[in-house]
Amino acid sequence: MPEVLKAPLVVEFPFTRSLGPVQSAFLTGLRERVVLGVKTRDGRTLVPPVEYDPVTAEEIRDLVEVAPTGTVTTWAWNHEPRRDQPLDTPFAWVLVRLDGADTALLHALDAPGPDSVHTGMRVRVRWAQERAGAITDIACFEPYDGDPAEPAGHSGVFDDAVTGIVAAARLDYTYSPGRAQTAYINALSDRRTVGERCPSCRKVYVPPRGACPTCGVATSEQVEVGPGGTVTTFCVVNIKAKNLDIEVPYVYAHIALDGAGLALHGRIGGIPYDQVRMGLRVEPVWTEGARYPDHYRPTGEPDADYDTYKELP
Repeated sequence: MPEVLKAPLVVEFPFTRSLGPVQSAFLTGLRERVVLGVKTRDGRTLVPPVEYDPVTAEEIRDLVEVAPTGTVTTWAWNHEPRRDQPLDTPFAWVLVRLDGADTALLHALDAPGPDSVHTGMRVRVRWAQERAGAITDIACFEPYDGDPAEPAGHSGVFDDAVTGIVAAARLDYTYSPGRAQTAYINALSDRRTVGERCPSCRKVYVPPRGACPTCGVATSEQVEVGPGGTVTTFCVVNIKAKNLDIEVPYVYAHIALDGAGLALHGRIGGIPYDQVRMGLRVEPVWTEGARYPDHYRPTGEPDADYDTYKELP
């Protein structure tokens, strides 16, 4: 059996969000080395602050400063820090109830080892040297054996308040397409398209999935399809993607390759976008060294009759 393909894959994007008045004050406070919470009607002080009481759901805006010292309520040791975590040496994740707060804040604790960490230990904030209005303005917590710090009673009003943040979301993982799609990808490298036939309903799935989603049975019989196909439906793209060097407008279509029971998708070229239509007969266009067709172009054949593709999704 051919070796199943696998490869590292990274999915990342910047997530931009605006801040309401409570979160704006909290993050601006961190920039100024001030920790703010919010007080509920029944007198609880929540840190980090939220805009709505988690018990009553009423809006809360009463900001109050708490101390940068506090007590560990629970913890877990991190033996192998990962990229972009607060510290690059082993550390503890801790929940810290700051003095004056009734809830706990999650952050890192810089400690020499797990034996030095315990629930109830006293800690204080270690501020980052450069601060910009983010949770990372707290570099970490550190052990502390002094008296509780006294907050200055800041009002929560700042000049040049932080109004938005950008968070980089990233996921690193190893992807394997599995046995069926490995065969599909390997065939594409030979400029062939293969699917798999369901032994029950006899439908040919392209790309193959290893099992029939309708009948729920495994598929293994390989069937070569195409190379020609029929446009079953399409859309006109008018917004240019940053990572694609394709001029707009262009057409992206569902294409049912000859012999396939399921349409795949691809770009249509070699024809003005406003002349693409359902039933158009097309064929793949390959570029040198490519592992999949660059686009599909008209074959010049008469359009397919609607009844021949109306049941193809």
